[in-house]
Amino acid sequence: MDKVEATGTVRDFDPISGTLCLRPLFSKLKSLLHVSHLFLIQFGRTEVIDNTLNPDFVRKYILDYFFEEKQNLRFDVYDIDSKSPDLAKHDFLGQVHCTLGEIVGSPASRLEKTLGGIPGKKCGTIILSAEELGNCRDYATMQFCAHKLDKKDFFGKSDPFMVFYRSNEDGTFTICHKTEVVKNTLNPVWQPFSIPVRALCNGDYDSHDFIGEFTTSYKELCRGQNQLNVYEVSETVDIIISLFGNPSQSTSLHYMNPYQMNAYAMALKAVGEIIQDYDSDKMFPALGFGAKLPPDGRVSHEFPLNGNIENPYCNGMEGILEAYHQSLKTVQLYGPTNFAPVVNHVARYAAAVQDGSQYFVLLIITDGVISDMAQTKEAIVNAAKLPMSIIIVGVGQAEFDAMVELDGDDIRISSRGKLAERDIVQFVPFRDYMDRTGNHVLSMARLAKDVLAEIPDQLISYMKSRAIKPNPVPPVYVPVDHPEPNPV
Repeated sequence: MDKVEATGTVRDFDPISGTLCLRPLFSKLKSLLHVSHLFLIQFGRTEVIDNTLNPDFVRKYILDYFFEEKQNLRFDVYDIDSKSPDLAKHDFLGQVHCTLGEIVGSPASRLEKTLGGIPGKKCGTIILSAEELGNCRDYATMQFCAHKLDKKDFFGKSDPFMVFYRSNEDGTFTICHKTEVVKNTLNPVWQPFSIPVRALCNGDYDSHDFIGEFTTSYKELCRGQNQLNVYEVSETVDIIISLFGNPSQSTSLHYMNPYQMNAYAMALKAVGEIIQDYDSDKMFPALGFGAKLPPDGRVSHEFPLNGNIENPYCNGMEGILEAYHQSLKTVQLYGPTNFAPVVNHVARYAAAVQDGSQYFVLLIITDGVISDMAQTKEAIVNAAKLPMSIIIVGVGQAEFDAMVELDGDDIRISSRGKLAERDIVQFVPFRDYMDRTGNHVLSMARLAKDVLAEIPDQLISYMKSRAIKPNPVPPVYVPVDHPEPNPV
């Protein structure tokens, strides 16, 4: 679990210290951002920003980030017309749904989405960018004053306030605090305020922030980083489904019940819906093994579920489920069940890209039968030196002793006297996660949480074993009407 910090703007949002941009809206508005965790649990509201099309929100929110869970978020934007806390009494400007994983998994942890929710109307764009929160728990209490400021009001003096920006690692600046307005003075004294040190510099005590004529310096106390975010990795997910049994019989694990998903489909949806957030194009090669193919009945252990040998890619999880259901109607399920061909299939792609720019995840869903144990162990040992991980989900009531051996948690897998360089296999039996009340949503969430738990460490272990250093973070988007502050 990692802590992430959230704040919002039409220039800067911060769900994980991020940047939220809304542009353009329709007239100058009093804007408010409303953040929710689905399902229907309000997480927080920003402050109201008056008379602007590009609100720059200051209030921040801390979220717990779990790679292995699907964390749904909804962002609503409103034009505030009164002091009523009831959002129904204000003008709705648009909303966006996403997952926390989508934000974290986007290039440079920056996700851009179009606001929707109002049919036939363009609502603008929202940009969410992410940064892990440092572990520092310190607070800083400050008070500022100014002398002989410039006179800006025609009939009076000035109504000054101060805005604090923190320096980001990529050289941009993010707003972190605004003082109150002091009316009609050129020598303002602002009220003391307390602010978390991590809001100023993410806990980096050696950073220097220039605010007007003031410079603050801190000694490094604690500093954290989300290693998954540091590496700019395009993750490729390959889906492999064991096809064995008669799908027309209710006793088959592939039985297509019109009222609920079978175990294969549930396992696929549970894991796939989370890990797809980290796949760059959401296009997945989906293969089956253990079937006779039309028209000649040839037995195959490596065939595309969509029937297209030249292009086995499916569009998202829905595309894979559609291809899976269609394949059950066109192929004859048949043994034996060989794992080695599909492991070697993905390994060939991983072997071609070992510079850290891509990482491959192979998801195998099986009933536990395996006919080529020796060859599969050899394939896994060879794959352990490549940028790839293997997830195996066992469905049904079979004994999974062979799958446990492949997992290698207790004893590192070996072949012909050669030990695997890394542990790259994670196996879980789906039956251990089935909810007793029949709640399939809960069962799928439990499965995904455990089956994906080892992926971050496996990715990092590969990067470290090859001494691959993180890529520089690309510059953050900044609207033209919100130029970055220049340090003084």
